[in-house]
Order: sequence, then structure tokens, then C-alpha cells
Amino acid sequence: MVELARQAMAKSYSPYSGFKVGAVVVTRNGSVFSACNVENASYPEGTCAEAGAISAMVMAGQQRIQAIYVIGAGDGLVSPCGGCRQRIREFADSTTTVHICGPEGIRKSLLLDQLLPYSFGPQHLNVAQAD
Repeated sequence: MVELARQAMAKSYSPYSGFKVGAVVVTRNGSVFSACNVENASYPEGTCAEAGAISAMVMAGQQRIQAIYVIGAGDGLVSPCGGCRQRIREFADSTTTVHICGPEGIRKSLLLDQLLPYSFGPQHLNVAQAD
């Protein structure tokens, strides 16, 4: 999965920041979806790699994330941004693993509850959720 994330990162369209990110989502049934970040001249309107992979997952009819791999360059941990943490939360649960990767491989693995404690999710709403 790290290699797939690395391949996705290599396809990043990030001409403004130069900060390439790749993501791979693995669903409960073993399906795999990858994506890269895509920037545009209106900075806040770019798309994160995690959001792209989740969109591809949903488009394929899947809705449950078993694990997600996020990769970026540099010495620090490239963890999902706040918005992506909430996107992951929508399709995940406390057993979902978030793998934060660098060029050398997995740097840190966390359960979603460790990455986003006390999160707000579908169960907080009075709306029936389809699985």
C-alpha cells in the first residue's frame, strides 16, 4: 500500500506549493483506491489526496474504510488535515487505521480515535445511515 501511495504522490499536481501528497484507501472488502492532491491558482479550492481517494471509493459503491495510507515528503509527519480527518471519519470507525507515511515507508500508525478523538459523526444525527 505504501508503494501505491508513493505512486499516487508522484502524480500530484502541486505547482504552487510544491508539496506532493498521495493517499490510498483500503475498504472492508479489500478494494483499493488511490489519489493525489490537486492544487489550482485559487489556493483554498484544491483537493487533498485523501478526499480524492474517498471520492473514488464512494463512486465505486464502497462506504467503509478499513485503513488509509497518507504519504508526503519531508522530515515531519504528513497527517491528514482537519477537513480530511472529518472526511475519513464519515466512512470509518474506531477500528480504522490511519498510516502516516514518508518516502521510506510507514512512520506512524494510529487508530482513527487517536487521530480524531471525540469526533462528530453520523451517529450524532437523527438520520438513518445506509451502510
